[in-house]
Amino acid sequence: MRRIILSVFLLICTVIVSAQLTSSLPSKSYTNLPGIDYVFIFNGITPNSEITYTGTYTVINWYKITDTTTPITSGQNFISPENGTGYILNVDGILTHFWVIDYSSYIPVINSIQPENNPGAQCENVKLLIDANIPILSYQSVDGLSHTLPRDFTIKYQTLTWGGTAWKTIDTIQTVVLPTTQISVKAPYIKTVFTLSGDQYATDLGLNQVKDSSLSYTPVAVISHLTNNVTSRDQGSGNNNEGSFPTAHLVTLEISAPIDVQFLSNANEPVTQHYIWYIFKDKKQIITRTDKDERYTFTEAGNYIVKLTVSNATCSFSDSIAVIVSESAIYVPDVFTPNGDGHNDQFKVAYKSLLTFQCWVYNRWGREVYYWNDPQKGWDGNINGKKAVPGPYFYVIKATGSDKKVYKLKGDINLLR
Repeated sequence: MRRIILSVFLLICTVIVSAQLTSSLPSKSYTNLPGIDYVFIFNGITPNSEITYTGTYTVINWYKITDTTTPITSGQNFISPENGTGYILNVDGILTHFWVIDYSSYIPVINSIQPENNPGAQCENVKLLIDANIPILSYQSVDGLSHTLPRDFTIKYQTLTWGGTAWKTIDTIQTVVLPTTQISVKAPYIKTVFTLSGDQYATDLGLNQVKDSSLSYTPVAVISHLTNNVTSRDQGSGNNNEGSFPTAHLVTLEISAPIDVQFLSNANEPVTQHYIWYIFKDKKQIITRTDKDERYTFTEAGNYIVKLTVSNATCSFSDSIAVIVSESAIYVPDVFTPNGDGHNDQFKVAYKSLLTFQCWVYNRWGREVYYWNDPQKGWDGNINGKKAVPGPYFYVIKATGSDKKVYKLKGDINLLR
C-alpha cells in the first residue's frame, strides 16, 4: 500500500513539474505526446531563447537526453536550448523530459498541386498530385525511440450542396498529412481551384502559411436533386379531408388521382448534358423521356417510381422518387352544423382519387334542394339564399374512382344549427 501511495505521489509531482515549464516567445509547447512530457517548437532559436522552470525547488539540474549523468547546468531555473535536442529537467528528484525544435529550419515548400489528368476516374473522387518538400519534424522519447510529428495541411476548394430549394456553393476543406505525393478528394460539381496550405505549426506560431493553388479545374462529375411540384388538380381530383383515411407515410409522395405533377431535375448544368426519365407503374416501365424536367398526369391508382438519370460523356448519376397514387375512397358524414363558427359548416365528403363526382340533396318531401359535382365543394345549408330548416335531408352520390371503382351512395345527413 505504501508503494502504491508513493507511486501516485510521484506521478502527481511529475505532472506539477511538467506544468511549470515555459518557453520564451516566439514558441509553442505541445503535450500529450507519446513518450515525452513536452515538445517546444520555436520560430528561430537565438541566444536569448529560453526554457524556464517557474516552480519552487531545492535542487535543480538540466541534462541532455544523450547524457543523463553530467548536468549541462545546475542551480538555475532556465536553459538556452538547441535545435533538435532532447533534455531532462531534474527538480528534487522529479524528472521532466522535453524536446526542442527550431521551426525555421524545417520550413515547408509547396511546388505544385494539380488534379490527375484522368477525367474518366473523376466521377466520384479527384486524385490530386502534390509536389512539395516537407521536412520531417521528429523528436526522441525517453526510451530512445524516434517519433514523427504530423504536419497537417488543408486542401480547400468549392463545390455544390443542396440548400433545400436550390443548389448553393460552399467551401470544402479537407485535412492532409504531408509529406505525401497524392490525395483523393470528393469530386466537385462546379469549376474550382484546389488550394493546398499549411501547416498547423505555422498557424500556432503566428506565421503566414505556405500555399499553392492549382489551375482552374473543370468538373466532370454530375449531380441532380429530384424534386416535385403538384401543379394542378382537375375537377373532382382534390384531397379534401384526407386525414380521415390511413396513409402509409413510407414514400416520398402520396397523392390522389387525377393529378398533374411536375418533376424537376435540378442538375449541375452545364456539366450535366443529358437527361433520361423513366416512370414505372407497379414495376412495369410506362414512360421514357429525355427532357430536362418532366410533367406527368397520374390518372390511375398504383405504385409508381419516377427515376431520373443525368449524364455527360464521362459520368452519370441517378435519382428517384417513389409515388403512391391512392385507391379511391369516399367518406360521407352524418351531420353538419352551418352556424358560421368555422367548424363543420358545410356538408362535404372526404375522398381520395375520384375521377367523377355528383351529389344531390333532397328534403323530406323528395324535392331537390342542392346539387354539386366538385368534391372539393359542398352544401352550406342554404336553399336559394335562405337558411334551410334544421333536420334530416336525403343525399344521393354517384362517383367513379381512378381505380375504376363505381360509387352509388344514399343516406341521411342531419342539419343542426
